[in-house]
Amino acid sequence: TLTPASTVVDEPTTFYFEDQPPYEPHNHGDKYQNGPVTLRYALAHSLNVPAVKVAEMIGYDRVAKMAKTAGLNPGIKATPSIALGAYEVTPLEIAGAYTVFTNSGSRVKPTFIKTIRDQHGASIFQETEERKKALDPRVAYIIENMLEEVLRSGTGAGVHAMGFNLPAAGKTGTSFDAWFAGFTSKLICVVWVGFDDNRDFKLEGARSALPIWAEFMKRAHAHREYRNVQQFSAPDGV
Repeated sequence: TLTPASTVVDEPTTFYFEDQPPYEPHNHGDKYQNGPVTLRYALAHSLNVPAVKVAEMIGYDRVAKMAKTAGLNPGIKATPSIALGAYEVTPLEIAGAYTVFTNSGSRVKPTFIKTIRDQHGASIFQETEERKKALDPRVAYIIENMLEEVLRSGTGAGVHAMGFNLPAAGKTGTSFDAWFAGFTSKLICVVWVGFDDNRDFKLEGARSALPIWAEFMKRAHAHREYRNVQQFSAPDGV
């Protein structure tokens, strides 16, 4: 059983998987703690080696199955690089996957139209919400709670200097492009920054996608529909 307090050793590591070439992931900037770190700390600070170690412990096939259950790219394969987002996904897929953390483990299918009204204001179309259980509510909450740490003390802590201080959770992402996916109790927002021909963007998510996310969320939560943001609460059993 893994918990936020479980530890793994953060150090340069080579992973061997079936008949594939050895896989040697690197932390950002080749910086390592060179000792045990909690999973909460590793996630908050986007440590790559611990992420792959956790995926190895859980089983790459189980990680791939969970990704597909959450609505991500069905072409995702059960390999070590799955832990670091090596397979392409769209911002819409990520937004759909993150609904799992804000809806007690249920995935809410993203749609483009919520309501259509006629010229008199009468509703002529109302979206029917499509929900599907994807994750144990207790596990969903624990992951959400760990994602709050990203904004408290981790790679997303810069949002506070940008003027965003509502209860929120999220995750930075950096490879050849830059991401930030985050949410409050009212709204999920995913920001992707990069080149459409896959050229290396050379700027991490915390310095590119995160400022855009913070500015959008500040403005969005000024609207009546997204006010009164609540703290995230634990379900029974946590």
